[in-house]
Amino acid sequence: MHSTVTFCLGFLASLAQGALLNRRAALEDCLSGSSTAVDQVGSDDYNRDITPFNRRLPFKPAAIAVPTTVEQIKSAMACGSKLGYKVTAKCGGHSYASLGLGGEDGHLILELDRMDSVKLDKETNIATVDAGTRLGHLATELFEQGNRAISHGTCPGVGISGHVLHGGFGMSSHTHGLALDWVIGMNVLLANGTLVHASETENKEVYWGLLGAGSNFGIVTSYELKTFEAPANVTWFVVSLPWKKNNTVAGLEALEDYARNTQPAELNMRLYATRQFTQLEGSYHGNRTDLEAALEPLLNKIGGKLAAAQTVSWIKGLEHFATMKLNQTYPYTQVQEEFFGKSLELKGLNGTAAKGFSDYWFDVAKNETAHWYIQLDIHGGKNSAVWKADSKLTSYVHRDKLYILQFYITTSDAPEDGIKFVNDWSSATTTPLAASDWGMYFNYPDTSLNRTRAQEMYWGQNLGRLQQLKGELDPTELFYYPVSLSPAQKAELA
Repeated sequence: MHSTVTFCLGFLASLAQGALLNRRAALEDCLSGSSTAVDQVGSDDYNRDITPFNRRLPFKPAAIAVPTTVEQIKSAMACGSKLGYKVTAKCGGHSYASLGLGGEDGHLILELDRMDSVKLDKETNIATVDAGTRLGHLATELFEQGNRAISHGTCPGVGISGHVLHGGFGMSSHTHGLALDWVIGMNVLLANGTLVHASETENKEVYWGLLGAGSNFGIVTSYELKTFEAPANVTWFVVSLPWKKNNTVAGLEALEDYARNTQPAELNMRLYATRQFTQLEGSYHGNRTDLEAALEPLLNKIGGKLAAAQTVSWIKGLEHFATMKLNQTYPYTQVQEEFFGKSLELKGLNGTAAKGFSDYWFDVAKNETAHWYIQLDIHGGKNSAVWKADSKLTSYVHRDKLYILQFYITTSDAPEDGIKFVNDWSSATTTPLAASDWGMYFNYPDTSLNRTRAQEMYWGQNLGRLQQLKGELDPTELFYYPVSLSPAQKAELA
């Protein structure tokens, strides 16, 4: 009997393996017939395209298609849909959770980074940008073509699509808003294969959903971006903070009052700390004299000292915060890290929440020898362009938050310990807070969340409306990933 059971199980396993191979072969045949290039396993392109930013999370796709036209994207997407594969568009591959590789094995990946055209209309100052463009290339082209810019993040290798479709905070956001605030139109391929244009006046609900939760509804093929004139100069700076356990809560509360009520629009700033040091760092849109005047009321209260500052050109300011050459295009070599990251979006950090955060910082984190950092970005405030933008225009739900707090720890030795370290610090911060006072930022995805909790954290009060839209546009979840939106069921849609 035992040998019979073993034979049956082995036979079934062989059938399953055979079916998988047949399905893979069918996918390869379909892609070859679509005129879309495919990375050959083991080739230089395949090895580059499969390399995750977070070394902790490698995934093996069913195939990597490399389209260079909208029609090829459409054809490759149709192959995945017909054969039952989940389809994932990858632009920069910088996701903390390797979501560009599907966040799990077995997806059909559409590698878009060969599509990186940037064309600026010098009469309207509107740029048309391919969906595979990296932020450093976008910044370089806008500046060189017409001294223009948008606000965006600091890492040049990050792709525009993942960044802009879920927020897009950076070192100009206090002055000029989020990256998604500069999107006035998009061309997007929906799950049913139709190409539509979405804007404030055309397919308005699709436009709303894409700008905040865009990876769930389709594959954007290009963006239309309004732009601003790049400033003549910016001043990057570092302020050293002599904070200890006995003065950190007071320092955080002084920082919050300044960020909420005083910080000028020109000043973009974050608190950054490691085990070894604590500092403020940022970029002021203007000269050093004006920067010093802007910082003076804050530094008088928190005891900080301006340790370094330099006034430079717009491009040199971007290069200062970049971790590599600014103008990044194909072929792109991924710089890898091995880590766990987590974010909180907070209405404030004061009182018992600040004390819980500070106590953990000095009692626990200061004794942790693995490399870690915290980054408290000033996201809102009465002078912040993030707060001034129309909150109803996009599905980015955390516009009312003052801060984006990021936790990061390397995990090469003991991943479980690092994950617990960060989660405990986060819990020490949020336990006193009302649910409405905090959420999480999708662009720093948390791999310890289950799908239900992730949706609540990333999309908050917009979740129901987004799930309705998911049910209408992608009911079979062609664009599924482990923390993607769950589509509303048909009964809910009626």
